[in-house]
Amino acid sequence: MQPIINSQFPEFKVQAYHNGAFKTVSSDDVKGKWAIFFFYPADFTFVCPTELVDLAEKYEQLQQMGIEVYSVSTDSHFVHKAWHDASESIRKIQYPMLADPTGVLSRGFGVMIEEDGMAYRGTFLVNPEGKIKIAEIQDNSIGRNADELVRKVAAAQFVATHDGEVCPAKWQQGAETLKPSIDLVGKI
Repeated sequence: MQPIINSQFPEFKVQAYHNGAFKTVSSDDVKGKWAIFFFYPADFTFVCPTELVDLAEKYEQLQQMGIEVYSVSTDSHFVHKAWHDASESIRKIQYPMLADPTGVLSRGFGVMIEEDGMAYRGTFLVNPEGKIKIAEIQDNSIGRNADELVRKVAAAQFVATHDGEVCPAKWQQGAETLKPSIDLVGKI
């Protein structure tokens, strides 16, 4: 198994449903920006809408942090629109919903379940240099928490701009960080 942290995110070009329209989204749209890729198994399911709405409730905050969010499933952009039209919950989503019916993104991020043709629940933060800085993959029966994702994104952005500092467990924006050195060994 190859480590995904600090690897380059995959090249892609897919269709998306976003703000009432179909559009093409490619890796070129992501380059030079912070982005979250939020994989989920399928539209019209059970845990997925709870996660997507949770993330939608943090979307404005993430945008203020300079983050674009892309939800991704192996459904088509047509299915994304149908789900958006049919579900009051999914209508809250303002971020692009990427369609990955060929699995190019799901395979590229290592979350494709080949025998099911769907993705695992995977969350990835890509930095402006195109490197994956956060990777979280879990079983499809376990939902994620957008509050924790926002906390980790803030930590990733902090360490990206504060050379030599690291964020300890449960770090929150504005809290004290650590500066690793021989003087800290055995004292924490």
